Amino acid sequence: MLKTGKTANFVKIELIKGDITKIQVDAIVNAANSSLLGGGGVDGAIHRAGGKQILDECIEIRNRQGKCKTGEAVITTAGSLPAKYVIHTVGPVWNGNEEKSSKLLANCYQNH
Repeated sequence: MLKTGKTANFVKIELIKGDITKIQVDAIVNAANSSLLGGGGVDGAIHRAGGKQILDECIEIRNRQGKCKTGEAVITTAGSLPAKYVIHTVGPVWNGNEEKSSKLLANCYQNH
């Protein structure tokens, strides 16, 4: 596992290269799909490793607000993961409109 850290404005940010489902941190960020119901890749791995609690919380969120829009984020507990929270954010799908995609991607970082 590779770790690097930097302190800026009294906040320590640490970058870790490893299995996101096995690290003990305050929060992990999930590149979710708009359904919030898990999927393939890292999204699916987070849901599988975190267990039913993450899915149940995502369903509650969907029932309250509907799907998660591109560029938006929601937060759940981490279920069985060693992290405390999962921040689910939906990134843009490239459609040839660089300006719109860039703004939506920036929102993913700003909204969590």
